Amino acid sequence: MRLKRLALLAASGLVMAAHANAQTDTYPKKPITLIVPFAPGGTTDIVARIVADRMGKELGQAVVVENRGGGGGSIGATAISKAEPDGYTLGISTVSTHAVNPACNPKLSYDPVSGFTPVTNLARTPNVLTVNQKAGTENVKQLLEQLKRNPGKLTYATSGTCTIQHMLGEQFKVSTGTFILHVPYRGAGPALNDLLGGQVDMMFDNLPSSLSHINGGKLKPLAVSWHKRVDALPNVPTFAELGLPQVNDPAWYGLVAPPKTPDEVIRKLHAAVVKVLAIPEVRERLKASGAEPVGNTPAEHAAEIKTELEKMKSLVKKQGIKLNES
Repeated sequence: MRLKRLALLAASGLVMAAHANAQTDTYPKKPITLIVPFAPGGTTDIVARIVADRMGKELGQAVVVENRGGGGGSIGATAISKAEPDGYTLGISTVSTHAVNPACNPKLSYDPVSGFTPVTNLARTPNVLTVNQKAGTENVKQLLEQLKRNPGKLTYATSGTCTIQHMLGEQFKVSTGTFILHVPYRGAGPALNDLLGGQVDMMFDNLPSSLSHINGGKLKPLAVSWHKRVDALPNVPTFAELGLPQVNDPAWYGLVAPPKTPDEVIRKLHAAVVKVLAIPEVRERLKASGAEPVGNTPAEHAAEIKTELEKMKSLVKKQGIKLNES
């Protein structure tokens, strides 16, 4: 009787495995939703749409971008995490959604590590420290001299409290032993307007949103967060070159699925994305938007998320950063 029961269990296990394999063999058999946890028009949205278009052609089914902004990315991230793990709802991971927000707000309704299945890091973009050209500050050395002469009197703008730009500013303060007053705005646009108008002294930003003002001669770039000098700004040093490696982290935009998404689905998605990121036209479009394609492994992207999360937790604790800071 026991042998018969074991045989039945083994047979049912084989049937279930065969059913699962059949499901993944035919995946995808309907359109895929790609949730972008920010509003249309920003770098996250641009990267997602460039990749989604060609990814759909590679998989044989449309990949439809759906913007779910709000809560600094937490609303969209929650929707990704709680979706069915069938490969038909995917999402974009960012430093904000998977490191900064969870570090600032431990009460979020998703876990940035266990709440997702990483697929790959799609692309990364540099960050930049700028000042108004009229300020007359030529480099970081001069800026540090100003900061040390006037502690607490200079201000830095960001696109909001508990954003990657805010964290860069706080890491800059920690790394240089200076004090600068943080002025958060509701987005990069209003912050840039006040920097251009001279209402604030400096700004930490994603390079793509500041580049037109830099090229137009209105903003002076002092340093970039990047693994090498940026092609568009060959005379601007990286923070690492200036002896500030902790401020040298870029922004990144990954592809993730809900937890417990089948391994076969993840492998199929990863293979498709790697092919897409190798297409010259895709690479050129990403480069034109200020991004660099990555396409690493699921394990590597998972490690990036964990590393960035721990760094942000440490910084938030050290600086006493609160989400409702004004």
